[in-house]
Amino acid sequence: MKKIPVLNSMKKTRDTRFLKNYTLNYTNTEGGEKIYETVSNFDYDNPTQLGESVSGVVIIGCQEDRLLLCREFRMGVNHFVYNMPAGHIDEGETVEECARRELYEETGLELVKIHSILSPSYASPDLSDSSAWVVFAEVNGTLSDHTEADEWIEPCLCTREEAAKLLEMERFSGRAQLAAYFFSKGAF
Repeated sequence: MKKIPVLNSMKKTRDTRFLKNYTLNYTNTEGGEKIYETVSNFDYDNPTQLGESVSGVVIIGCQEDRLLLCREFRMGVNHFVYNMPAGHIDEGETVEECARRELYEETGLELVKIHSILSPSYASPDLSDSSAWVVFAEVNGTLSDHTEADEWIEPCLCTREEAAKLLEMERFSGRAQLAAYFFSKGAF
């Protein structure tokens, strides 16, 4: 049986309000010592803590027969991408409270009913331990902007046909692309 890589130690190399950079020292499957870099939203004391905390929520919202998408400018890729409303959970906040707050901040919409909450999943496990609960919900209201100056988000409610066209022409985050694909095919 192939050996599993072993994380030996970690060192914080950068600390900002939302992101912390870590250099990880590990032993690979052949016994060689290697260095790996990762980013987290959390302050850690030791490597066993990596991946244990949940960063926030992602909301897959529908209003009647329309899917809620957010067209966002993302500095990390220097492009507009379609995404789902999402955000960091505040200390002491429940998943439901976070979903309600983030939905309103990014779209102006209200959370009407939660259909299900999936267990946390990682957004990009090769780069970060950032993870989020995925909340499937009914939403209602009028789209409006309540974002901060550092965010550029334009929410939209798409029909199945509009979602299918966007999938052919636009860039998406992985989660939003999957949600839009299955929505366009009538899966929910």
